[in-house]
Amino acid sequence: MSSPVRVLVVDDSALMRKLIPQILQTDSSIQVVGTAMDGNFGLKKIEEMKPQVITLDLDMPGMSGLDMLKEIMLRHPLPVIVVSSHSTQGASVTLQALSMGAFDFVAKPSDVSANMPEIARELIAKIKAAAHSRRVNVSAPLESPNLSPKSKPDTKTRATRIVAIGVSTGGPQALQYVLPQLPKNFPGTILIVQHMPEGFTEMFSRRLEEICAITVKEAQSGDLLLAGRALICPGNRHLKVKRLSLGDVAVLSDEPRVNGHRPSVDVLFKSVAEEFGEKGIAVIMTGMGEDGAHGLGLVKAAGGMTIAQSEESCVVYGMPKAAIERGYAVRVIALDALANTLQAQCMQDRKGTRVEDGGRAAGVGKI
Repeated sequence: MSSPVRVLVVDDSALMRKLIPQILQTDSSIQVVGTAMDGNFGLKKIEEMKPQVITLDLDMPGMSGLDMLKEIMLRHPLPVIVVSSHSTQGASVTLQALSMGAFDFVAKPSDVSANMPEIARELIAKIKAAAHSRRVNVSAPLESPNLSPKSKPDTKTRATRIVAIGVSTGGPQALQYVLPQLPKNFPGTILIVQHMPEGFTEMFSRRLEEICAITVKEAQSGDLLLAGRALICPGNRHLKVKRLSLGDVAVLSDEPRVNGHRPSVDVLFKSVAEEFGEKGIAVIMTGMGEDGAHGLGLVKAAGGMTIAQSEESCVVYGMPKAAIERGYAVRVIALDALANTLQAQCMQDRKGTRVEDGGRAAGVGKI
């Protein structure tokens, strides 16, 4: 029997320093080896306790969580799970932490005590994944390339191909690596389901928009699927696609969770398979669990191209592994080759069709 995962809890809240160990100690495969109330104390505890995983609050006095994270990445490259405030400021700092190398995050709801079971499941699952993860140091282009609004794609051209991407743990770093490599005249349209809570996806979309030549925005029902545009599904919604005479559009849905997720990758992939068939390209990337594997099979069966991220380039191999083992991935591609692969696939058909509506299709509302 393997030894339990050694965890250090760093949080300035006395309540959270009590609650988080209580949550984790319900699982015999996890051992809380210590707690710390600030960053300086936390760094000393790392030296003493030799944890395998750290949970980290970002809003702390003295040495902030971000400052501690920077030191951890320099001195002790351990997986760090951020325990984040569910606010606009919290989302911004959390995304910064992910860019700096944090493994993943758990968002604290406003009423912690009422949502303890859900928090417990998520935190325990992510700690276990972190303990067995591959330490992939992706050098993401985080600085804005100073794109002026005029340099963004000014197109009303329908996309040559529909690229659907499903991603979870490790996704923010991976997407920040791949999407900025795509040129502004990228002929396809991209739809992304990133497992991320409500509120965080809008901030994430803005960060990607700043560093990408293509246009990136949080999806709304009725957004046209245009060349050079990437749409990110909002947290707590599902994303589908629909073919209409006025133009192909994105549609948001509040249907129940699938595979425990909303948004679910399977929902997006299934919709792309049904609406676009061989025009669809489905990409399953780093993440825990099996969400997207079934949908990838549907895209393949409909004649579309299916791609899985390679094991060695994943932070967590769960989602691609599930699809590959079922035989649903036509191609297995390393992260550093993914942008060129998508460009080549979408260049196969450059006969786009002009549409008159620049952003929204008439007659399509939020569902």
